[in-house]
Amino acid sequence: MADPIALLGTSADPPTCGHQALLQGLLGLYGDVATWASDNPMKQHGAPLGLRAQLLQALVNEIGDPRLRLQQDLSSPFTVSTLERAQALWPGRALIFVVGSDLAAQIPRWRQADQWLSQCRLAIAPRQGWPLQPNALKALRSLGAQLDLLDLTVPASASSQLRQAPEPAQVPAAVWPLLLEHNLYGLTPSRC
Repeated sequence: MADPIALLGTSADPPTCGHQALLQGLLGLYGDVATWASDNPMKQHGAPLGLRAQLLQALVNEIGDPRLRLQQDLSSPFTVSTLERAQALWPGRALIFVVGSDLAAQIPRWRQADQWLSQCRLAIAPRQGWPLQPNALKALRSLGAQLDLLDLTVPASASSQLRQAPEPAQVPAAVWPLLLEHNLYGLTPSRC
Protein backbone atom coordinates (compact mmCIF):
# COMPACT_ATOMS: atom_id res chain seq x y z
CA MET A 1 0.00 0.00 0.00
CA ALA A 2 1.22 3.52 -0.85
CA ASP A 3 2.09 6.01 1.85
CA PRO A 4 -0.91 7.38 3.72
CA ILE A 5 -2.25 10.86 3.12
CA ALA A 6 -3.47 13.03 5.99
CA LEU A 7 -6.77 14.80 5.36
CA LEU A 8 -7.72 17.93 7.30
CA GLY A 9 -10.99 19.70 6.59
CA THR A 10 -11.65 22.90 8.46
CA SER A 11 -14.12 25.74 8.51
CA ALA A 12 -11.14 28.12 8.16
CA ASP A 13 -13.37 30.91 9.40
CA PRO A 14 -10.69 32.37 9.56
CA PRO A 15 -7.57 30.19 9.59
CA THR A 16 -5.60 30.77 12.80
CA CYS A 17 -2.12 30.09 14.08
CA GLY A 18 -3.64 26.88 15.47
CA HIS A 19 -4.44 25.74 11.93
CA GLN A 20 -0.90 26.64 10.91
CA ALA A 21 0.65 24.69 13.80
CA LEU A 22 -1.55 21.67 13.04
CA LEU A 23 -0.72 21.64 9.32
CA GLN A 24 2.99 21.99 10.03
CA GLY A 25 2.78 19.24 12.66
CA LEU A 26 1.02 16.93 10.20
CA LEU A 27 3.83 17.49 7.70
CA GLY A 28 6.21 16.20 10.37
CA LEU A 29 4.17 12.99 10.67
CA TYR A 30 2.95 12.26 7.12
CA GLY A 31 4.47 12.44 3.65
CA ASP A 32 1.42 14.17 2.16
CA VAL A 33 -1.26 16.42 3.66
CA ALA A 34 -4.42 17.67 1.96
CA THR A 35 -6.60 20.37 3.46
CA TRP A 36 -9.77 22.17 2.40
CA ALA A 37 -12.30 24.67 3.65
CA SER A 38 -15.68 23.18 4.38
CA ASP A 39 -19.15 24.12 5.54
CA ASN A 40 -19.83 22.53 8.89
CA PRO A 41 -23.57 21.80 9.23
CA MET A 42 -23.26 22.32 13.01
CA LYS A 43 -21.86 25.88 12.71
CA GLN A 44 -22.77 29.32 11.46
CA HIS A 45 -20.04 30.70 9.20
CA GLY A 46 -18.79 34.28 9.12
CA ALA A 47 -17.60 34.25 5.49
CA PRO A 48 -18.67 32.41 2.32
CA LEU A 49 -16.99 29.08 1.55
CA GLY A 50 -15.11 30.36 -1.50
CA LEU A 51 -13.55 33.17 0.50
CA ARG A 52 -12.60 30.82 3.34
CA ALA A 53 -10.90 28.57 0.74
CA GLN A 54 -8.87 31.62 -0.40
CA LEU A 55 -7.87 32.32 3.21
CA LEU A 56 -6.77 28.71 3.64
CA GLN A 57 -4.86 28.81 0.34
CA ALA A 58 -2.96 31.85 1.62
CA LEU A 59 -1.97 29.84 4.71
CA VAL A 60 -0.92 26.84 2.59
CA ASN A 61 1.19 29.18 0.45
CA GLU A 62 2.77 30.69 3.57
CA ILE A 63 3.75 27.24 4.86
CA GLY A 64 5.29 26.61 1.45
CA ASP A 65 5.77 22.84 1.58
CA PRO A 66 5.05 20.98 -1.68
CA ARG A 67 3.71 18.02 0.34
CA LEU A 68 0.83 20.24 1.55
CA ARG A 69 -1.96 21.07 -0.87
CA LEU A 70 -5.31 22.77 -0.79
CA GLN A 71 -7.67 20.12 -2.20
CA GLN A 72 -10.89 22.12 -2.27
CA ASP A 73 -12.74 19.47 -4.30
CA LEU A 74 -12.82 17.32 -1.13
CA SER A 75 -15.08 19.88 0.52
CA SER A 76 -18.45 18.61 1.66
CA PRO A 77 -20.53 19.21 4.78
CA PHE A 78 -20.43 15.44 5.27
CA THR A 79 -17.31 13.38 5.93
CA VAL A 80 -18.72 10.32 4.19
CA SER A 81 -18.79 12.30 0.90
CA THR A 82 -15.32 13.74 1.48
CA LEU A 83 -13.87 10.26 1.99
CA GLU A 84 -15.56 8.93 -1.16
CA ARG A 85 -13.93 11.78 -3.11
CA ALA A 86 -10.54 11.14 -1.48
CA GLN A 87 -10.71 7.43 -2.33
CA ALA A 88 -11.42 8.34 -5.97
CA LEU A 89 -8.50 10.80 -6.03
CA TRP A 90 -6.00 8.51 -4.32
CA PRO A 91 -7.03 4.89 -4.95
CA GLY A 92 -5.00 2.43 -2.92
CA ARG A 93 -3.69 5.04 -0.47
CA ALA A 94 -4.47 4.83 3.22
CA LEU A 95 -6.51 7.81 4.33
CA ILE A 96 -5.87 9.47 7.68
CA PHE A 97 -8.80 11.72 8.59
CA VAL A 98 -7.60 14.35 11.09
CA VAL A 99 -9.73 16.17 13.66
CA GLY A 100 -8.97 18.26 16.69
CA SER A 101 -9.68 16.95 20.18
CA ASP A 102 -12.58 19.43 20.40
CA LEU A 103 -14.49 17.43 17.76
CA ALA A 104 -13.86 13.88 19.00
CA ALA A 105 -17.01 13.70 21.13
CA GLN A 106 -19.19 15.00 18.25
CA ILE A 107 -18.16 12.43 15.65
CA PRO A 108 -20.60 9.68 16.73
CA ARG A 109 -23.40 12.12 15.81
CA TRP A 110 -21.99 12.85 12.35
CA ARG A 111 -23.82 11.47 9.34
CA GLN A 112 -23.04 7.77 8.72
CA ALA A 113 -20.11 7.84 11.16
CA ASP A 114 -20.20 4.07 11.56
CA GLN A 115 -19.72 3.69 7.80
CA TRP A 116 -16.98 6.20 7.10
CA LEU A 117 -14.94 5.38 10.21
CA SER A 118 -14.24 1.97 8.67
CA GLN A 119 -12.83 3.62 5.50
CA CYS A 120 -9.94 5.47 7.16
CA ARG A 121 -7.85 5.91 10.24
CA LEU A 122 -9.03 8.68 12.55
CA ALA A 123 -6.19 10.85 13.85
CA ILE A 124 -6.98 13.13 16.77
CA ALA A 125 -4.79 16.17 17.37
CA PRO A 126 -4.82 17.56 20.91
CA ARG A 127 -5.87 21.22 21.11
CA GLN A 128 -4.82 23.13 24.18
CA GLY A 129 -7.93 23.92 26.17
CA TRP A 130 -9.90 20.97 24.75
CA PRO A 131 -8.80 17.84 26.60
CA LEU A 132 -9.69 14.53 25.02
CA GLN A 133 -12.30 12.70 27.07
CA PRO A 134 -11.91 8.92 27.60
CA ASN A 135 -15.65 8.42 26.96
CA ALA A 136 -15.23 10.01 23.52
CA LEU A 137 -12.50 7.52 22.62
CA LYS A 138 -14.63 4.63 23.89
CA ALA A 139 -17.60 5.78 21.77
CA LEU A 140 -15.41 6.11 18.67
CA ARG A 141 -13.90 2.65 19.15
CA SER A 142 -17.38 1.18 19.57
CA LEU A 143 -18.18 2.52 16.08
CA GLY A 144 -15.12 0.77 14.66
CA ALA A 145 -12.71 3.71 14.61
CA GLN A 146 -9.03 2.94 14.17
CA LEU A 147 -7.54 5.74 16.26
CA ASP A 148 -4.23 7.54 16.17
CA LEU A 149 -3.65 10.02 18.99
CA LEU A 150 -1.19 12.50 17.54
CA ASP A 151 1.78 13.73 19.53
CA LEU A 152 1.44 17.37 18.50
CA THR A 153 1.04 20.69 20.26
CA VAL A 154 -1.79 22.76 18.82
CA PRO A 155 -2.28 26.12 20.54
CA ALA A 156 -5.61 27.11 22.03
CA SER A 157 -6.61 29.40 19.20
CA ALA A 158 -10.15 29.21 17.88
CA SER A 159 -11.71 30.85 14.85
CA SER A 160 -14.95 31.50 16.75
CA GLN A 161 -13.10 33.40 19.49
CA LEU A 162 -11.13 35.32 16.89
CA ARG A 163 -14.32 36.42 15.15
CA GLN A 164 -15.73 37.73 18.46
CA ALA A 165 -12.55 39.36 19.79
CA PRO A 166 -9.89 39.85 17.11
CA GLU A 167 -6.42 39.04 18.37
CA PRO A 168 -3.77 39.81 15.74
CA ALA A 169 -1.24 37.39 17.22
CA GLN A 170 -3.59 34.49 16.42
CA VAL A 171 -3.79 35.27 12.69
CA PRO A 172 -1.09 33.97 10.32
CA ALA A 173 0.65 36.79 8.44
CA ALA A 174 -0.44 35.58 4.99
CA VAL A 175 -4.12 35.64 5.98
CA TRP A 176 -4.22 39.30 7.07
CA PRO A 177 -4.26 40.92 3.61
CA LEU A 178 -7.35 38.95 2.54
CA LEU A 179 -9.13 39.61 5.84
CA LEU A 180 -8.58 43.33 5.40
CA GLU A 181 -9.30 43.39 1.65
CA HIS A 182 -12.70 41.75 2.20
CA ASN A 183 -13.43 43.56 5.50
CA LEU A 184 -14.02 40.23 7.21
CA TYR A 185 -15.02 39.79 10.84
CA GLY A 186 -15.03 43.54 11.43
CA LEU A 187 -11.26 43.74 11.11
CA THR A 188 -9.76 47.00 9.92
CA PRO A 189 -6.16 48.21 9.70
CA SER A 190 -6.68 50.21 12.89
CA ARG A 191 -7.64 47.03 14.80
CA CYS A 192 -4.53 45.19 13.59
